[in-house]
Formats: sequence, C-alpha cells, structure tokens
Amino acid sequence: MDFNLSNEQRMLADAAASFAKKTSPVERFRKLRSTSERDGKGWEPAIWKQMADLGWLGLFFPEDVGGLGLSFFDASLVIGKLASTLVPEPYLSSVVLAGSAVVHGATKAQAKELLEPMIEGNTSLALAWAERQGRYDTSDVTTTAKAEGSGFVLTGEKVFVLNGDRAETLIVSARAPGGVSLFAVDAKDKGVQIQRIKTMDGLTAANIRFEVAQARILGTEGKGVAALDRALDTAAAAACAEGHGLALTMLDMTNGYLKQRKQFNVAIGTFQALQHRMVDMFVRTQLLESTSILASMKIDDADAEERRRAVSIAKVQLAVGGKYVAAQAIQLHGGIGVTDEHDVGLYFKRMTVLNALFGDEEHHVGRFIRRPGFTEGVF
Repeated sequence: MDFNLSNEQRMLADAAASFAKKTSPVERFRKLRSTSERDGKGWEPAIWKQMADLGWLGLFFPEDVGGLGLSFFDASLVIGKLASTLVPEPYLSSVVLAGSAVVHGATKAQAKELLEPMIEGNTSLALAWAERQGRYDTSDVTTTAKAEGSGFVLTGEKVFVLNGDRAETLIVSARAPGGVSLFAVDAKDKGVQIQRIKTMDGLTAANIRFEVAQARILGTEGKGVAALDRALDTAAAAACAEGHGLALTMLDMTNGYLKQRKQFNVAIGTFQALQHRMVDMFVRTQLLESTSILASMKIDDADAEERRRAVSIAKVQLAVGGKYVAAQAIQLHGGIGVTDEHDVGLYFKRMTVLNALFGDEEHHVGRFIRRPGFTEGVF
C-alpha cells in the first residue's frame, strides 16, 4: 500500500500549515483565551469564514449536501496542521462531531439545510449528546422528546457541549417514543438555558438545560444511537489527528530547546540520557501517526467493526503515546516548562483534554476487547 501523499494532499497540508503559522499563531490563541475569560468569545467568525473560503469546512461531506466529497483522511491533514498553533476555531466540534451526526442522522434535505450555512462559514453547530450519568454510552439518554403539534418539545440536560456556547443550532439526542433520536434546536429558543464553562485547555464548552424547548426531529425516529456512534468515532479519529499534530510540535519544540539550553557551557542536547528520551518521544510520535492514519482511513469503511477497531487502537495510542510525549516535553523543558508563559504547557493541556474526549483509554480498551471474536480460542 502506498502511504505517500498525493500532490493535492501535500498542497492541502502545506496550505493549512501556512494558514496556522501566519493567520493564527499561538500568540493569537493566548489573546483569545484572555478575552474568553471576560466575554466567552474564544474564536473569531472572520477566521471561521476564511477557513470556509479555503474549502476546509466541507472537505469530507458529500457533494449532495454542499461538501467537496473528499475523504476524511484529507480533512485529518488539515486538522493536524491547525493543531500546530492551537487554532481555536471549532473545526473538531462543529464540522467533525456535529456535522457527522447530521450527515448520518438527518435526511439529505435536512443535512443540506443545516450544513450548507456552516460550510460557507456563516454558522456553526454543536452536538449535545453527553449526560452526567451516561459516561461514553450514547444510548444512556434521559432527555425526553414529546410530540407536540408538528414538532417535538425537549426536556432534560446535556453537559460538556463543545461549542455549545457559540453555536446557532444545537443537534440534540433525546429519548422519543420510538427510541433515541436526534433533534435540531435553535440555540436562542426561550426553552434553552446555556451555562458557559471554561475547559482546562483554554477553550469553552457549555452545560445546557432544555425546558420544553421547541425541536424538529432529524431523520427517522429511534435511529439516533447509530448516528451518534458514527459521529463519535469520526471525532475520535479527528482527535487522534490533532493529537499527532500536537505531539509533532512538542517534539520539535523540545528538540530546539535542548540544542539551545546549556549547562557547563555545553548544550544539554548532547547529553546521551536526554538523547535517548528524545528518541523515545520520536518513536511514540511515529506510532501515533501510524494509528491515526489507519483510523482516518477506516472511518468510511463499510465494516463497522473495522472502523471501531481502528479508532480504538488510535485512541489508546493517543492516551499512552500522546501523554508520554507531552509529559516528556514538560520535564525536558525543566522549570520553565511548568509556567503558563511557555507554550509547551498549552499543548500539554490540549493533549490532556483530547485524551478524555470521545472515549478515554479505559473506554477504548474495553470496547476493543469486547469485539466479536477477540477471545476466540483463548477461553
């Protein structure tokens, strides 16, 4: 199998890297983080619009709903490059997570109606699926949907809704008479109460309560869990692509620091013990890249078990290898590494959040060993 990028893919990755470096350096993230603490505006619609104009917000969506019809792997190249400078716009939460739920859960007409404005950079979406008692179980839903007139009303609460404090439309899972289903809710509906929360990586999310909020059902009643599972797997693969981008950046950052920092008039990068640790970081980063590529390529696989297997492998590698690279980067930077003034801590925090999103290490190890045939011939 040829793992080399095509000319088009290299151009796409180079464009994303250039955009991140020139338009959204880490200094911009720091400024927006400080602003967010006052007014909650952690990203800018103007930059979101620029990303739309470049075609990035519709890369892997089907053409019949307004997308470009490319592969998810193409989108993962952009995600990894945006991670290099911590671009705060909600690509993961709005495009990948919420957008995937719409593609797999709504009708073609509904998907086109919801996705086209986002693909054009005029709106953003948020997927409200997690509940306090549910952990990572998409079927553990206590939010209820009751038919009323030509629509539904929702009652319940969702937690840690990524981009939930900024999105114009909320995609919500709720238990209808026919089972767990997906609904579209206007974020400005009087029955929607949004509480903004700060996350450890400097971004924001929301806890949202629905008090008889007006909603319209997406797709077929009772088909919500299947759509959510596809969306969360896609988002988990995206998290791994972002994590690889973070790891690469921390690896380069640490390597540069070891060449610059001196003790006894000698660069500490010449110390063999530290060289060994850098090699370990490099190996973990390479493993993360390999598993991330596999997960991205398997997202659209017709075999659901193959998709789940690849995603869980990549997510566990992110939890193990990504955490290792981030921790080593902090330690090899010494005292400056634990200060907020140094950028390495920002990447460490984002890596920590990615490890918890869409299934942590324990969840994905458990899912992997529950695969059909995993214990065949063992017991």
